[in-house]
Amino acid sequence: MDKMMVEIRSWMQDPQRFMQSHGLSVTRSMSKEGNSVFPLIVEGFLIFNYGPLNTLFDKRYFLEIPYEMCKLRRSSRVYVPPDPVGYFDGHVWPMYLKNRREMEDTVQDLVFLDGTQKREDMLATVYKDIQQMFTAV
Repeated sequence: MDKMMVEIRSWMQDPQRFMQSHGLSVTRSMSKEGNSVFPLIVEGFLIFNYGPLNTLFDKRYFLEIPYEMCKLRRSSRVYVPPDPVGYFDGHVWPMYLKNRREMEDTVQDLVFLDGTQKREDMLATVYKDIQQMFTAV
């Protein structure tokens, strides 16, 4: 998490320079005042449970799916080494529930997305929300 904190802070100080130093093309959005806006999406399973990192976010989205769908999706992936028998039920799902409870108790302004919806619909929801934030800047 410390490395992620350093990377995000570096981006916050100078997004253009950060992007160039990482070989990324510099893309920007414009606020209604014509200022450059550089969105950064940080993705991860436990990012909201780490307080110092969580304070850096303007928006927070959590993709939730039911047990059956989560188990099915995980079983369709290939892990090296493979998950031991019973790993999902004995570790993955209980830790998901534990971390989710902690997150719900400590994280403000968390938007839950229904992971059973089509990707396009979830993307449209997030895009609209972020677009509204940029137009308010």
